[in-house]
Amino acid sequence: MTPHGDGGATDTPRPLPRVPLGRSAAWTTPLAFGGAGVGNLFRAIDDEEAARVLECAWDEGFRTYDTAPHYGLGLSERRLGDALRARPRDTYTLSTKVGRVLEPLPAPHGDDLAHGFAVPATHRRRQDFTADGVRRSLEDSLGRLGLDRVDIVYLHDPDDHERQALDEAYPALEQLRAEGVIRAIGVGMNQSAMPTRFVRDTDIDVVLLAGRYTLLDQSARDDLLPQALHRHVSVVAGGVFNSGLLAAPCPDSTYDYATAPAHLLDQALHLQEVCRSHGVPLRAAARFPLGHPAVAGVLLGLSSTEQVHDAAAQFRRPIPDAMWRDLKTAARLVDVPREPYVGQRV
Repeated sequence: MTPHGDGGATDTPRPLPRVPLGRSAAWTTPLAFGGAGVGNLFRAIDDEEAARVLECAWDEGFRTYDTAPHYGLGLSERRLGDALRARPRDTYTLSTKVGRVLEPLPAPHGDDLAHGFAVPATHRRRQDFTADGVRRSLEDSLGRLGLDRVDIVYLHDPDDHERQALDEAYPALEQLRAEGVIRAIGVGMNQSAMPTRFVRDTDIDVVLLAGRYTLLDQSARDDLLPQALHRHVSVVAGGVFNSGLLAAPCPDSTYDYATAPAHLLDQALHLQEVCRSHGVPLRAAARFPLGHPAVAGVLLGLSSTEQVHDAAAQFRRPIPDAMWRDLKTAARLVDVPREPYVGQRV
């Protein structure tokens, strides 16, 4: 194992570069670690395997980690805290989310697979975007993490609570930011319209956008990304594989966690052939959102050491400009990265 610290062993990759988030004091690495998988998303892994995954991510240069109470009913937060607690605190960025408060069940039974997580159903999630709910959620998260602070707090899926999130939850986070308790405020969603309103009407620093700026869905290009650029708000692109279809397209692939429609499967297979013609796997093109100047990073949910190694290798893989040009035509893209992507250190 690599000794605790920021450098690591001499034969391991250097930490990924730091990219500023909006006008805040927070930063991200262009490739960030999504913590749902170590919260047992869809399949159970034990504590030892989760620790190996997180150790591997550190060794591969990941220095940005995202989690949430929702992920495994707090399991992801506990495992991330265990992995990061002994690391120098200023060498990594950690984000969590508010909007779902976990409440213990009086008589726990069954599992949480109805919500996608292979964990015992020990708690229930209660959506709460009040100011008190924000403070309680963050306090509970810090307890599970065993840390004294997180860097970024996202409002988590306020789709059905827009007014309360704007009028109560956001001002509570704004106060915490002013007090120096957190460094940045964000909103994390699977749509682009509501985050666009947050960018326009508040002083948030970052949007975590899942699935709406990918090789198959660039809907955020028309509303969120221009507004974010105008307001100096950063975007972190999550769900860049659209839940699997863009990782390894096949008839059993899923798109946004449902069976992929035939026309999208055909499109993904066509994109895969474009990449193969240049000797590059399709999944290496997942970093295409970084071509937009508003996008600071790409977040990948990883749950095995093999996935971590592959994600880092694909991110560092040189991609010929000719492939981006061909993808631009095939996927009707506007922005593609300039190779190699090196980011900006802060």
